[in-house]
Amino acid sequence: MVTKELWIELQLKVIIHNRLMNIIDKIINNFKNNKSLYIGEKVTMSEHMIQSAMLAEKAKCDDNLICSCLLHDYGHFLLENPDELVQNNLDGEHENVGYQYLKKFFDQKIVEPIKYHVLAKRYLARDKKYLNFLSVASKISLKLQGGILNDQESKNFENNFYFKPSILLRKFDEAAKNPNIKIKSIYDYQKLLNSKLI
Repeated sequence: MVTKELWIELQLKVIIHNRLMNIIDKIINNFKNNKSLYIGEKVTMSEHMIQSAMLAEKAKCDDNLICSCLLHDYGHFLLENPDELVQNNLDGEHENVGYQYLKKFFDQKIVEPIKYHVLAKRYLARDKKYLNFLSVASKISLKLQGGILNDQESKNFENNFYFKPSILLRKFDEAAKNPNIKIKSIYDYQKLLNSKLI
């Protein structure tokens, strides 16, 4: 016979499982349905994030970083109109929006590099070669996001536990804007997303 406590515990597990599965469905639908060009680029936001994950896979990164790359700009899906923000010289802080939303469902190892990928861009932009490599749209957003880090800010960031994965994510992010490559489907990442739920 099942006790009342055991029955309640099982019901809670079912509710939590369904809630987590619903977030994966929601993420997949957002990827499938978002056809907006990535702000000022020649790829969609979905293509950009998938390309980032593909680059991380190609570099033989671990599953955590691949998942971070896949979701790094998810905050743009949650913002009302990212293009309008840029046109009005405003930073929507998509990295924080995405982080705050995704941390309810994914481990810190996934969401912390997402939180810091803009800071990583500001850090890397201290290097003229990197700065010159940035697309026009990325240079505009760099200015809106606070510009290049100063020496103290850079040192503080270097001491962050997630410094290295954030830098790697950022490098894949910047390279993932090629309109001429075959993009994987978001469904190719469904198993990975499911495996990284908390």
